[in-house]
Amino acid sequence: MDKIIIRGGKSLSGRIPISGAKNSALTLLPCALLTDEPLTLRNLPRLADVDSFGHLLNQLGVSTMIEGARPEDFGRVMTLRAGRVTATVAPYDIVRKMRASILVLGPLLARAGEATVSLPGGCAIGNRPIDLHLKALEALGAEIEITAGYVTARAPKGGLPGGDFGFPVVSVGATENALMAAVLAKGTSTLRNAAREPEIVDLCNLLVAMGAHIEGIGQSTLVIHGKDRLHGATYRVMADRIEAGSYACAAAITGSPLDLIGAKLDEMEATVAALRQAGVQVDEIADGIAVRPNGTLNAVTLSTAPFPGFATDMQAQFMAMLCMAQGASVLTETIFENRYMHVPELNRMGAHIEVKGRTAVVHGVNRMVGAPVMATDLRASMSLIIAGLAAEGETEVSRIYHLDRGYERLEEKLQAVGADIERVGGD
Repeated sequence: MDKIIIRGGKSLSGRIPISGAKNSALTLLPCALLTDEPLTLRNLPRLADVDSFGHLLNQLGVSTMIEGARPEDFGRVMTLRAGRVTATVAPYDIVRKMRASILVLGPLLARAGEATVSLPGGCAIGNRPIDLHLKALEALGAEIEITAGYVTARAPKGGLPGGDFGFPVVSVGATENALMAAVLAKGTSTLRNAAREPEIVDLCNLLVAMGAHIEGIGQSTLVIHGKDRLHGATYRVMADRIEAGSYACAAAITGSPLDLIGAKLDEMEATVAALRQAGVQVDEIADGIAVRPNGTLNAVTLSTAPFPGFATDMQAQFMAMLCMAQGASVLTETIFENRYMHVPELNRMGAHIEVKGRTAVVHGVNRMVGAPVMATDLRASMSLIIAGLAAEGETEVSRIYHLDRGYERLEEKLQAVGADIERVGGD
């Protein structure tokens, strides 16, 4: 199994291109099921999860053709076509590897009238039930049955009628599934307390480009007027705000000036606000954002929250950065109950972090030291990379298959700005 070796303490400088957003790409891909015409996605990141999702779609009858990157994009171009849906079952052996596979449920139900999807897997960061996905689809008119580890959803004869649903708590995935089901419903659907993440806006914009009629994009109430059919489209995947935030943390902990090309300030305002609170200068430039640390990092108090709050997907990276801040930082994780698995690994590198329930207190230290550490999930993996860039000596990060699920060409991008980092084969 591959490992990443980092010899830390190097100053970084230069430009890092930000890839297409993983969390957006995995939502846009299943939209191919909503039409029999070609859907072309540009700026698609080269990631294990994207490949796995493409394989799942192939199982359902979707053809996929991949081209190289265009000059204005960093990622690939993929054209998908579901001329005919040949299967409506998403099997366990694929779905268990990637939680986002549940996002075929809504579009399959809308297009084919039925869908059977294995209960999902994904990173072990806590309980992530799909009950809101199912309740939202029921509100749109679906009949739901769960047997032997599979969810089966069926639409009435003639298709989903549409309906109203208020999410008791904000759920990104459930909002996405309900949106994709509602666009082909026979009537009008209203989703209240819907997620507002930029990735949701990206999904809505693609659906509109395919002919959907959606009101309230970017707001917590979405009104979807169902259409009989959607058409194909060509669409560019948004830049990955979590990847951009991760490299901003790397710049901050190493005291290095980095330009993040393609990142958009208005899509990561909570992350930028937290960086500025920590004493890091962040400015918008013509083709992205510039991160300019001021020499020392200040302790901060942060609590994760649904957008526009501070993203749970940035918590681990900020924790790594704050290990070398002055004073004690307090981080509270409100979204997932098991998202501090990186803490013991950071402490092995000389960090001083105490966890009490969902709150972590990060006591800043003057130095960190490289050590063998093990990645436990996607964002935790990146926290160890960030810490390793600043640590003295050599850090060896194992189980990096997590990283390959969410960070495209990580070593290549960091090497280009001066990091001493390499991937090596395991024993």
